[in-house]
Amino acid sequence: MDNSKRTVIVTGFGPFGEHTINASWVAVQELKKLGLGHDVDLHVYEVPVEYQTVQSLVPSLWKQYHPQLVVHVGLSGMATTVTLEKCGRNHGYKGLDNCSFCPDSQCCIEGGPDCIDSVIDMDSVCKRVTAAGLGVAVSVSKDAGRYLCDYTYYTSLYLSRGRSAFVHVPPLGKPYSGEDLGRALQAIVQEMLDLLDQAENKIHCQHGH
Repeated sequence: MDNSKRTVIVTGFGPFGEHTINASWVAVQELKKLGLGHDVDLHVYEVPVEYQTVQSLVPSLWKQYHPQLVVHVGLSGMATTVTLEKCGRNHGYKGLDNCSFCPDSQCCIEGGPDCIDSVIDMDSVCKRVTAAGLGVAVSVSKDAGRYLCDYTYYTSLYLSRGRSAFVHVPPLGKPYSGEDLGRALQAIVQEMLDLLDQAENKIHCQHGH
């Protein structure tokens, strides 16, 4: 195994409700084609819209790969921009999944904090990607929607102490193609990795004195 390579996992979601093609998984597959450069080992996964699968799959990805970063991508039927989510929330999960299930507790991790913020500065990522002029509008949000997207994000944030990110994409053609979304994801994930590198370099510098 090449230790100089950084491992990144990016997930998209499978179909649900009226969304027989989920733009998030299309966008992630486009990202996989583009890659993140030769020094990043990129793994992509399609996540079913099922609470219980998320409960087992997300921890297994962290355990198997020990990634530098996990980015979950989800579809928002209301979104018109690519939206960077700042935090995940623990409570309020009442919406039924594809198995007509929702957690009895309506919460993600019993005893966990109400809200966990990503360690990544989403405002900074948004500004940098916007400045790159990709032709895809990017915005920031503090509410990932209390459904499988939010549930998955909170689970990852809890497991990784904040080293996760969540990106919402609009439906295909409203207004962006899968290729557009893939390019935007590539730029977003690269910026996130740069910010994590900068943060780690600062820590190393402080320890060196």
